[in-house]
Amino acid sequence: MTQTPEDLRYTEEHEWVRRISPTRVRVGITDYAQSQLGDVVFVQLPATGAEVAAGDGISEVESTKSVSDIYAPLSGKVVAANQELEAKPETLNTDPYGAGWLFELEVGDAAALDSTLGELLDAAGYQGVIGG
Repeated sequence: MTQTPEDLRYTEEHEWVRRISPTRVRVGITDYAQSQLGDVVFVQLPATGAEVAAGDGISEVESTKSVSDIYAPLSGKVVAANQELEAKPETLNTDPYGAGWLFELEVGDAAALDSTLGELLDAAGYQGVIGG
């Protein structure tokens, strides 16, 4: 059974979003996504400083089975990328909700982030997407 932590928000593209400050979120792929991908062998991260719009393909995860695009779950600025994944991409398989995070986004203000997070799926909604 795949894990779907209750404290995160989710997208239908199998990304999770964790709020880490009033205007910043950390983003990764879900346990379900990594289990579908299989062994991750390469991660292409977004450039720090890049302005992204919700839905933009901004990263890629390559596994032994396929290459998957990672989409920005919300509009903002990339303020951090998990460089550890360049040396150890398999961390996405072993710790998708912890050390396997992909990037962090900064948004304009806390109210805008509140609104955007409210539009994303909660854990139960995501379970509905994956048939869990």
